[in-house]
Formats: sequence, C-alpha cells, structure tokens
Amino acid sequence: MDLTLHVWRQDGPNDKGRFETLPAKDISEHMSFLEMLDLVNEQLIEQGKEPIAFDHDCREGICGTCGLMINGVPHGPLALTTACQIHMRHIKGAKEIWVEPWRATAFPVIKDLVVDRSAMDRIIEAGGYVSVRTGAAQDANATPIEKIDADMAMDAAICIGCGACVAACPNASAMLFMSAKAGHLGFLPQGQPERYERVLNMVGVHDDEGFGNCTNHGACQNACPKGISVDFIARLNRDLVKATLTYKPYEITAV
Repeated sequence: MDLTLHVWRQDGPNDKGRFETLPAKDISEHMSFLEMLDLVNEQLIEQGKEPIAFDHDCREGICGTCGLMINGVPHGPLALTTACQIHMRHIKGAKEIWVEPWRATAFPVIKDLVVDRSAMDRIIEAGGYVSVRTGAAQDANATPIEKIDADMAMDAAICIGCGACVAACPNASAMLFMSAKAGHLGFLPQGQPERYERVLNMVGVHDDEGFGNCTNHGACQNACPKGISVDFIARLNRDLVKATLTYKPYEITAV
C-alpha cells in the first residue's frame, strides 16, 4: 500500500515545529507501525534527508517507550495496545496518517516524535518505592494478604509508564500513572508505613513538573495500553486527603 504521512518535525526543544508531508510507498500490511517508519527513514536516508526521530526499544508492548499519537489517538486505533504492536493492517484503508509526539507541557519535545518523559521518573523518585527495612525475604505464606488486595496491587503494577494517559488527558494530567505507582505499593503491607507521605511527595512533584489536575474525563483510562482503571485515581485522592491531615504540606527543597 502507498500512504501519505504527515509527521511532526522539530529540530530541537527551542525550535518551532511543523508537519512535514512524506510519502510511504510499498508498505506491507503485515509491517508494524514502527517498521513502516523504519522503511520511510531508509528512503529518507537514501535521498540524503534527515530521518524521523522516534522512541522505541523492546517493540513487544512491554517497555512503554514507543510514545506516538497516531491520527490523534495515543498508541493508535486499537485498545490495550502500544504503538509498536499496531500493524498496518489495523489502519488499512487510510490514505493519510498523522503522526505526532505526546503533547504536554511536562513532556518537552527533544526532536521530532521524541519527548522528554523524565518528569515521570522524578515522580517515582519522590516516593514510588519502599525505603523502610522489611527484613529478608520471607516465606510466601508468612504475611497473609487478602486476594483482592493482591489482585489490585498487580492491576496497578502493570503500568509501564508510557505517558499515554498524559497525552490523552485534556489537562495533561499524570494522575493515572501516579495513582498506579502509588497504589500498587499502598495495597501491600510493605508499603503501608510510607503510604501517606508517599502520596504527598509524589503529588507535590507531579504539580511542580507542570502536569494538570484530573477532572474525571476518563480519557486516560481509554488510552492506557494496560487498561488501568481510574478507580486508582479515586483511591489516590482519598489517600491525599488523609495525608494532608496527617503530614506537613509538601515543600520544595532548594538544591
């Protein structure tokens, strides 16, 4: 198949971006979307032109690196699927495809389709871990955990941190990501000692980084390739209320 691509091109974070129209010829419907971009890049290099910069790593729907807006939809037209797992047969019939990076103030464009998602790493650094001493590994049955809690922890832990929730949200909020990262620890005994302090710290960094607030649009849940529920956001908000009554407000520490 022959396609026309409208690809966002931007030389750097301080440059003005623009859409560039590129032909994509002889595309097999069995190619993945990223393989199609590889082929287009080969054609651009042969012509002495700058290839399209885009993020990718495992290409197996595991790592969350492949952040792309395909025709205005994070990760493309299929639900519960990352961009690297989209194949051209899934968008068969389309003559034109618009490809953009994640759009968010907290995700500055590095080049073309590549954005800086390190703001999400800093949210994790603020509290997405267990720092208290929990002792050596215990027998699996030594600390009983209700099945519903174990299931909920696993449902939250499946988040791959791709940023699709931010890209889909009209407020560019990272609440779904943050609630999953805080939630999977908050359901387990090891995460209880720091549960409320964790939420305060993570929410503080979330706001400092320029992410917006959640207003319950639900677009994040629909865009999430792992199907994480907005129920985790409700749990995070409840923990935040309790935390503000228990701990000192989040304060920025000068470096």
